[in-house]
Amino acid sequence: MPDMILIFMRIVACGMLVGFSSSYFGAFVVQRGMSFLGNGLAHAAFGGVALGILLGLEPLYVALPFTVVAALGINWLKEHTRLAADSVIGLFFALSMALGIIFLSRAPQYSQDAMTYLFGSLISVGMGNHDLWVSLGLAALTIASFPLWTRWAYSTFDRESARIDGQQVRREDYLLSVLIAVNVVVAAKLVGIVLLSAFLVIPAAAARLISASFSMMTTLSVVIGVFSVALGFVVSYQADLPSGACVVLTQILVFGLLFLLNKRGIRWPREM
Repeated sequence: MPDMILIFMRIVACGMLVGFSSSYFGAFVVQRGMSFLGNGLAHAAFGGVALGILLGLEPLYVALPFTVVAALGINWLKEHTRLAADSVIGLFFALSMALGIIFLSRAPQYSQDAMTYLFGSLISVGMGNHDLWVSLGLAALTIASFPLWTRWAYSTFDRESARIDGQQVRREDYLLSVLIAVNVVVAAKLVGIVLLSAFLVIPAAAARLISASFSMMTTLSVVIGVFSVALGFVVSYQADLPSGACVVLTQILVFGLLFLLNKRGIRWPREM
């Protein structure tokens, strides 16, 4: 029994750490209209996971550089073509999925890792401290990026003014995309690639409904993200249901509640 409690505490800790990071970066994803980017990077991660399975390596270690390269490629292609962002993301989405399917078809045998990363798995996360350390590393990386929040926020709302003021907008966009890619890969094992984009988008979208400022939206997004992961994991564990689906449904319920508050004209903090 104590072992089961320890495993569950480890699972919840991993989930809350990843929920914190996902919701923080999710505020920029939503405010910049980059929701499709999260979906594209999630499917890019699938290509990396499949390659790791084919090579007999830890999928996370292969998916990480694979997804980062995809994030950099998306930004580079947007800058050097006249294609819209959704077209570029769709291109990498299709490429990564096609490569992933080919890699899995060449794997010597079916691997449970593929299902784990596609749909998420509490059991695989709870077995050992590896995922906890990875989640802690992601949270530390997110906290280290806090000094850039003001600069990212400035370029989010007024890109041209930020550039005129000497801000390295393009370079900072690359860094933000890379950090989102890292977050996507780490979160994939918990939530699953299929639902990962919702994990990035819903807490921030819910927070935006009642936030009177971007700083409040970011803070509330993190609170919603951490709370929904904790509650969703408890429901998943007790009902023996997929973890990712339970977390996303919890986020949807929170979104619905805040939508009702928004319809009543409630904003936080209240304007004087």
